[in-house]
Amino acid sequence: MRLSLSVLLVTLALYCYEANAMTCPALATDLTGFLLQNKIVYKKTLQKYNPPPEVIEAKMKVKACTDKMSLVSRMLIEKTLGEILMKCPVNLIN
Repeated sequence: MRLSLSVLLVTLALYCYEANAMTCPALATDLTGFLLQNKIVYKKTLQKYNPPPEVIEAKMKVKACTDKMSLVSRMLIEKTLGEILMKCPVNLIN
């Protein structure tokens, strides 16, 4: 439960750190994928950003930890993230 609270707090900070902040749609997609996609698909998703291999490895280690949470818990976090996204402005222009 501690990990899910940490993920939620970090996400709140990313989405709503300023009243006029704009959320990047790619961030929302990445967070949803991080919580719900299987590790093989998510790793391929990460590779489209062309990050250094150590970044992918670090993110996959964290994903392995969150994947141990029940699907219901991960879906609740994803739902909460969606509610946050609806309340914060979204920049649809990349």
